[in-house]
Amino acid sequence: MNRQIPINGAQPITEKDGTMTQVFRAWMNRVTDNQLIIGTGTPEGVIEAPQYSLYLDEAIPATPVQYRKMLSDIGGDITMGWAAL
Repeated sequence: MNRQIPINGAQPITEKDGTMTQVFRAWMNRVTDNQLIIGTGTPEGVIEAPQYSLYLDEAIPATPVQYRKMLSDIGGDITMGWAAL
């Protein structure tokens, strides 16, 4: 799956009415999907996120644990599929 969305720096990012262009909107959605999620405790069975999302468990601040959403879902449950790194 190609996760890249090309942005041409010479093209405008907004339409004349001030709304985002479709390409820029798709890019912004991808950026939002890739934001770091921070919480306490394991995300497995709790946090809904797109595949490849990154979660930081701050339950023990001195040694936070990172999780990566490796599977989009397990048996249709989108809160499942996290793996500790």
